[in-house]
Amino acid sequence: MKPLWQWVLFGLLSLVAVSALAFKIFQPVQVVPRVRLAPSFHLITQDGESLTSEDLRGTVVLYDFLYTRCPAPCYDLNATMQEIQSRLDEVLPADVAIKFVTISFDPQHDTPEVLQAYAESLGADTSQWIFATAENPDLLKTILGAGFEVYYQPQEDGSFQFDPHFVLVDGWGIIRGEYRYETLTPNTDRILRHIGVLADEIDNSKGAAELAYEAAHLFLCYAP
Repeated sequence: MKPLWQWVLFGLLSLVAVSALAFKIFQPVQVVPRVRLAPSFHLITQDGESLTSEDLRGTVVLYDFLYTRCPAPCYDLNATMQEIQSRLDEVLPADVAIKFVTISFDPQHDTPEVLQAYAESLGADTSQWIFATAENPDLLKTILGAGFEVYYQPQEDGSFQFDPHFVLVDGWGIIRGEYRYETLTPNTDRILRHIGVLADEIDNSKGAAELAYEAAHLFLCYAP
């Protein structure tokens, strides 16, 4: 006969396993994954002002990456960004801050003045939608490639070959979503849903509820 402590241990392990399975199946809480740390950076905005990764701490940020001479519709990057902004009230509580940052990987052409004109052509509210680049092309390529996994290659005609995508980063500087080749306007619903799930976690992950959110990460209860 097994000792009592072995039965107790078996019972506890069984309870944990059943609880984990139930949590995974019923998913009382959903999250978006913690992918990796976003890179640190120092950029210059359309106003000629400094923008660092630390300036954005405490704020949810949706990034995209392009160059201003990209022929329209340029993978719908701008149209999708505009639609997401116009529908934020569907998913975002008023107390969760969000900004949008478009980073140009063509700093030799996309100076602050060019970025400002580009923002104006889109009717962008630059207090919320920031356009930025770096003065050093080599440093920018390191930030985007090693940090955001954005890869681009200049072509002989002055255009760029690149993989279009959005990156969602939380207020702690952790990448929570990557939407590679998901930049067309039909992808808006999924990105908005993930922004809403992240906002719920920010708003509700306090006290005892924080354990539920950590369990959701542990058991990979990710929003589709």
